[in-house]
Amino acid sequence: MDLFLIIFLLCIGASFIQRTTGFGFGIFIMTMLPFLMPSFGEATTLSGLLAMSTSLIVAVRMRKYVVWKNLLPMLLTFIVVSAIPIFYLKRMDDILLRRILGIVLILISIYFEFFSRRIKIPATKSNQVGIGVLSGLMGGFFGMQGPPAVLYFISSESDKNHYMAMCQTYFVVGNLMMTLERAYNGFLTPTVGIDYLYGIGGVVLGSALGAFVFNHIPRYIFRYVVYTYIGISGIIILFTA
Repeated sequence: MDLFLIIFLLCIGASFIQRTTGFGFGIFIMTMLPFLMPSFGEATTLSGLLAMSTSLIVAVRMRKYVVWKNLLPMLLTFIVVSAIPIFYLKRMDDILLRRILGIVLILISIYFEFFSRRIKIPATKSNQVGIGVLSGLMGGFFGMQGPPAVLYFISSESDKNHYMAMCQTYFVVGNLMMTLERAYNGFLTPTVGIDYLYGIGGVVLGSALGAFVFNHIPRYIFRYVVYTYIGISGIIILFTA
Protein backbone atom coordinates (compact mmCIF):
# COMPACT_ATOMS: atom_id res chain seq x y z
CA MET A 1 0.00 0.00 0.00
CA ASP A 2 1.24 3.53 -0.81
CA LEU A 3 2.90 5.28 2.14
CA PHE A 4 0.78 8.41 1.81
CA LEU A 5 -2.44 6.38 1.70
CA ILE A 6 -1.41 4.57 4.89
CA ILE A 7 -0.79 7.90 6.64
CA PHE A 8 -4.15 9.21 5.40
CA LEU A 9 -5.98 6.16 6.77
CA LEU A 10 -4.08 6.29 10.06
CA CYS A 11 -5.12 9.93 10.47
CA ILE A 12 -8.79 9.04 9.96
CA GLY A 13 -8.59 6.46 12.74
CA ALA A 14 -6.52 8.63 15.08
CA SER A 15 -8.73 11.71 14.62
CA PHE A 16 -11.88 9.66 15.12
CA ILE A 17 -10.53 8.35 18.44
CA GLN A 18 -9.32 11.80 19.52
CA ARG A 19 -12.66 13.43 18.80
CA THR A 20 -14.66 10.62 20.42
CA THR A 21 -12.70 10.16 23.66
CA GLY A 22 -10.87 13.50 23.90
CA PHE A 23 -7.41 12.02 23.43
CA GLY A 24 -5.57 9.14 21.80
CA PHE A 25 -4.34 10.56 18.49
CA GLY A 26 -0.69 10.06 19.40
CA ILE A 27 -1.28 6.71 21.08
CA PHE A 28 -3.04 5.30 18.02
CA ILE A 29 -0.83 6.69 15.29
CA MET A 30 2.47 6.08 17.09
CA THR A 31 1.84 2.34 17.10
CA MET A 32 2.73 2.45 13.36
CA LEU A 33 4.24 5.83 12.51
CA PRO A 34 7.77 5.07 13.81
CA PHE A 35 7.93 2.23 11.28
CA LEU A 36 6.98 4.59 8.41
CA MET A 37 9.17 7.61 9.19
CA PRO A 38 12.96 7.94 8.88
CA SER A 39 13.39 8.46 12.64
CA PHE A 40 11.45 8.25 15.91
CA GLY A 41 11.89 12.00 16.40
CA GLU A 42 10.30 12.76 13.02
CA ALA A 43 7.45 10.38 13.84
CA THR A 44 6.65 12.21 17.09
CA THR A 45 6.88 15.55 15.26
CA LEU A 46 4.40 14.51 12.56
CA SER A 47 2.11 13.01 15.18
CA GLY A 48 2.21 16.25 17.19
CA LEU A 49 1.44 18.44 14.18
CA LEU A 50 -1.52 16.32 13.10
CA ALA A 51 -2.83 15.97 16.66
CA MET A 52 -2.60 19.75 17.07
CA SER A 53 -4.70 20.20 13.93
CA THR A 54 -7.30 17.75 15.25
CA SER A 55 -7.52 19.48 18.62
CA LEU A 56 -7.60 22.99 17.12
CA ILE A 57 -10.88 22.30 15.31
CA VAL A 58 -12.56 21.23 18.55
CA ALA A 59 -10.91 23.84 20.79
CA VAL A 60 -12.16 26.71 18.62
CA ARG A 61 -15.72 25.35 18.50
CA MET A 62 -15.88 24.66 22.26
CA ARG A 63 -13.84 27.63 23.53
CA LYS A 64 -16.71 28.92 25.70
CA TYR A 65 -16.29 25.90 28.00
CA VAL A 66 -12.60 26.60 28.79
CA VAL A 67 -11.79 27.75 32.35
CA TRP A 68 -8.33 29.24 31.99
CA LYS A 69 -7.55 29.52 35.71
CA ASN A 70 -7.77 25.72 35.95
CA LEU A 71 -5.74 25.21 32.79
CA LEU A 72 -2.79 27.62 32.92
CA PRO A 73 -0.78 26.15 35.87
CA MET A 74 -0.88 22.70 34.31
CA LEU A 75 -0.17 24.02 30.82
CA LEU A 76 2.80 26.18 31.82
CA THR A 77 4.31 23.27 33.77
CA PHE A 78 3.87 21.00 30.76
CA ILE A 79 5.62 23.46 28.42
CA VAL A 80 8.69 23.65 30.65
CA VAL A 81 8.95 19.94 31.48
CA SER A 82 8.30 18.61 27.94
CA ALA A 83 11.42 20.37 26.61
CA ILE A 84 13.69 18.13 28.72
CA PRO A 85 12.83 14.69 27.25
CA ILE A 86 12.74 16.13 23.71
CA PHE A 87 16.35 17.25 24.15
CA TYR A 88 17.41 13.79 25.36
CA LEU A 89 15.28 11.82 22.87
CA LYS A 90 18.21 11.03 20.58
CA ARG A 91 20.05 9.37 23.47
CA MET A 92 17.22 7.17 24.76
CA ASP A 93 16.23 3.55 24.04
CA ASP A 94 12.73 4.16 22.71
CA ILE A 95 11.77 0.46 22.68
CA LEU A 96 12.30 0.17 26.44
CA LEU A 97 10.46 3.43 27.05
CA ARG A 98 7.48 2.33 24.97
CA ARG A 99 7.23 -0.94 26.90
CA ILE A 100 7.26 0.95 30.19
CA LEU A 101 4.57 3.28 28.86
CA GLY A 102 2.39 0.35 27.78
CA ILE A 103 2.53 -1.23 31.25
CA VAL A 104 1.74 2.10 32.94
CA LEU A 105 -1.29 2.71 30.71
CA ILE A 106 -2.69 -0.76 31.43
CA LEU A 107 -2.30 -0.29 35.20
CA ILE A 108 -3.89 3.17 35.06
CA SER A 109 -6.82 1.82 33.09
CA ILE A 110 -7.46 -1.05 35.53
CA TYR A 111 -7.23 1.22 38.56
CA PHE A 112 -9.60 3.87 37.24
CA GLU A 113 -12.02 1.36 35.69
CA PHE A 114 -12.71 -0.21 39.10
CA PHE A 115 -12.17 2.72 41.45
CA SER A 116 -13.32 5.73 39.39
CA ARG A 117 -16.44 6.31 41.50
CA ARG A 118 -14.21 6.87 44.54
CA ILE A 119 -11.72 9.10 42.73
CA LYS A 120 -12.04 12.87 42.64
CA ILE A 121 -9.00 14.94 41.74
CA PRO A 122 -9.54 18.48 43.09
CA ALA A 123 -8.58 21.39 40.85
CA THR A 124 -5.78 22.52 43.16
CA LYS A 125 -2.55 24.15 41.99
CA SER A 126 -0.45 21.27 43.32
CA ASN A 127 -2.50 18.70 41.42
CA GLN A 128 -2.36 20.78 38.25
CA VAL A 129 1.43 21.15 38.48
CA GLY A 130 1.87 17.43 39.23
CA ILE A 131 -0.24 16.42 36.24
CA GLY A 132 1.65 18.93 34.10
CA VAL A 133 4.98 17.31 35.03
CA LEU A 134 3.80 13.77 34.24
CA SER A 135 2.09 14.85 31.04
CA GLY A 136 5.20 16.80 29.97
CA LEU A 137 7.45 13.77 30.41
CA MET A 138 5.09 11.48 28.47
CA GLY A 139 4.56 14.07 25.75
CA GLY A 140 8.25 14.78 25.31
CA PHE A 141 9.33 11.14 25.19
CA PHE A 142 6.41 9.55 23.34
CA GLY A 143 4.22 12.28 21.87
CA MET A 144 1.50 10.90 24.18
CA GLN A 145 0.80 13.58 26.76
CA GLY A 146 -2.90 12.71 26.86
CA PRO A 147 -3.51 10.08 29.57
CA PRO A 148 -2.48 12.10 32.67
CA ALA A 149 -4.38 15.17 31.44
CA VAL A 150 -7.43 13.10 30.52
CA LEU A 151 -7.60 11.42 33.91
CA TYR A 152 -7.39 14.82 35.60
CA PHE A 153 -9.96 16.60 33.42
CA ILE A 154 -12.50 13.78 33.41
CA SER A 155 -12.40 13.78 37.21
CA SER A 156 -12.34 17.54 37.78
CA GLU A 157 -14.70 18.86 35.08
CA SER A 158 -18.47 19.02 35.54
CA ASP A 159 -19.59 17.54 32.19
CA LYS A 160 -18.23 16.06 28.98
CA ASN A 161 -18.36 19.40 27.10
CA HIS A 162 -16.09 21.11 29.65
CA TYR A 163 -13.90 18.00 29.65
CA MET A 164 -13.54 18.02 25.87
CA ALA A 165 -12.88 21.76 25.65
CA MET A 166 -10.22 21.72 28.38
CA CYS A 167 -8.47 18.68 26.91
CA GLN A 168 -8.34 19.99 23.36
CA THR A 169 -7.17 23.48 24.34
CA TYR A 170 -4.44 21.90 26.46
CA PHE A 171 -3.36 19.70 23.55
CA VAL A 172 -3.33 22.56 21.01
CA VAL A 173 -0.99 24.74 23.04
CA GLY A 174 1.09 21.81 24.25
CA ASN A 175 1.62 20.36 20.78
CA LEU A 176 2.44 23.79 19.37
CA MET A 177 5.21 24.30 21.92
CA MET A 178 6.55 20.75 21.48
CA THR A 179 6.63 21.24 17.69
CA LEU A 180 8.79 24.35 18.16
CA GLU A 181 11.06 22.40 20.51
CA ARG A 182 11.32 19.49 18.07
CA ALA A 183 12.05 21.88 15.21
CA TYR A 184 14.90 23.35 17.26
CA ASN A 185 16.28 19.82 17.74
CA GLY A 186 16.14 19.08 14.00
CA PHE A 187 13.06 16.82 13.87
CA LEU A 188 10.86 19.10 11.70
CA THR A 189 12.08 17.97 8.27
CA PRO A 190 10.72 18.27 4.69
CA THR A 191 9.53 14.66 4.97
CA VAL A 192 7.39 15.62 7.98
CA GLY A 193 5.93 18.56 6.04
CA ILE A 194 4.99 16.45 3.00
CA ASP A 195 3.43 13.70 5.11
CA TYR A 196 1.47 16.32 7.05
CA LEU A 197 -0.16 17.57 3.85
CA TYR A 198 -1.31 14.04 3.03
CA GLY A 199 -2.53 13.38 6.57
CA ILE A 200 -4.56 16.54 7.13
CA GLY A 201 -7.42 15.31 4.92
CA GLY A 202 -7.73 12.24 7.12
CA VAL A 203 -7.78 14.50 10.19
CA VAL A 204 -10.78 16.43 8.88
CA LEU A 205 -12.72 13.29 7.94
CA GLY A 206 -11.94 11.43 11.17
CA SER A 207 -12.87 14.46 13.29
CA ALA A 208 -16.26 14.77 11.61
CA LEU A 209 -17.06 11.09 12.20
CA GLY A 210 -15.84 11.29 15.81
CA ALA A 211 -17.97 14.37 16.55
CA PHE A 212 -21.10 12.46 15.56
CA VAL A 213 -20.24 9.56 17.88
CA PHE A 214 -19.26 11.90 20.75
CA ASN A 215 -22.65 13.61 20.65
CA HIS A 216 -24.40 10.25 21.02
CA ILE A 217 -22.36 8.76 23.89
CA PRO A 218 -24.46 8.80 27.11
CA ARG A 219 -22.81 10.84 29.86
CA TYR A 220 -22.88 8.02 32.42
CA ILE A 221 -20.80 5.65 30.28
CA PHE A 222 -18.46 8.24 28.75
CA ARG A 223 -15.70 7.95 31.35
CA TYR A 224 -15.70 4.15 31.03
CA VAL A 225 -15.18 4.48 27.28
CA VAL A 226 -12.13 6.64 28.02
CA TYR A 227 -10.69 4.29 30.67
CA THR A 228 -11.19 1.24 28.44
CA TYR A 229 -9.41 2.93 25.55
CA ILE A 230 -6.44 3.79 27.80
CA GLY A 231 -6.10 0.09 28.65
CA ILE A 232 -6.39 -1.01 25.02
CA SER A 233 -3.78 1.56 24.07
CA GLY A 234 -1.40 0.18 26.68
CA ILE A 235 -1.79 -3.36 25.34
CA ILE A 236 -1.19 -2.18 21.76
CA ILE A 237 1.92 -0.23 22.71
CA LEU A 238 3.30 -3.05 24.88
CA PHE A 239 3.05 -5.66 22.15
CA THR A 240 4.18 -3.45 19.25
CA ALA A 241 7.21 -1.97 21.04
